[in-house]
Amino acid sequence: MATQSSTITPAREVRSATGSAPHAAVRARWFGALPVLSLLWREIVRFYRQPSRVVGVIASPVLFWIVIGSGFGSSIRAAGNQNYLDYFFPGALIMIVLFTSIFTMMSVIEDRKEGFLLSVLVAPVSRSVIVLGKVLGGTSLSAIQGLVFLAFAPLIGIHFSFTQFLAIALVVWMVAFALTTLGFAIAWKLNSTQGFHAIINLLMIPLWLVSGALFPLTGASIWVRLLMRINPLTYGVEALRGLLFPANAVAGQFSVGRAVAVLGGISVVLFAAAFALVSRRSTKPAA
Repeated sequence: MATQSSTITPAREVRSATGSAPHAAVRARWFGALPVLSLLWREIVRFYRQPSRVVGVIASPVLFWIVIGSGFGSSIRAAGNQNYLDYFFPGALIMIVLFTSIFTMMSVIEDRKEGFLLSVLVAPVSRSVIVLGKVLGGTSLSAIQGLVFLAFAPLIGIHFSFTQFLAIALVVWMVAFALTTLGFAIAWKLNSTQGFHAIINLLMIPLWLVSGALFPLTGASIWVRLLMRINPLTYGVEALRGLLFPANAVAGQFSVGRAVAVLGGISVVLFAAAFALVSRRSTKPAA
């Protein structure tokens, strides 16, 4: 009996190990995604617990869009015979995405001061989890805020199909991802929110001004046109403009496909750069 029991027990162990292997793999994949989802959800909850920030990132661009679009509507002629309020709409949408994406990543500096970032860095997870979780959280917030502003489009006579809406949502998400990743990279190297604000005002506002949001590429000075062509935001603005106003071919300087391809490439490069920054910072003390 003892011999029989000793031969059955290893067999049971083998069957148990074999049967649990797929479940262990599933659990491993799930637990790998759990930190990303936790950081993502934390960013969303943290943002919407501050109603003043929610109102600010939408109200400021909306007021800017109304004042600039209405005030300059008769003095600035958009491409073709397009209404300037319509022409400025994609630029205002990008501004909302810009504000939300960049300033959401200010939480990186706050997390470092509070000690939360250190606790995540010493956790047994890949450094890519930190980048992906924070960036996806900011991207989700930015895309949501941008699509909320999109609800104003029918009020000024801008209509689009469901297919167009899906394409617009994709472009908004890609722009949000690229900007959030850039904001993460900037915030990761800084220790003060004041310095973060200074760099953002110095870098991002000029980028938005020469993105085609306020005026088309045609008719601009040569050096401004050069800046617009190398400006990543230009491709986001033009992609949205091409999707919102497909009949107005004069308004678009780049095809939607080309703009989306450029945005995708920029997003990959920025994410790789952000991951490199996190990895270098985390491995530096050990060297």
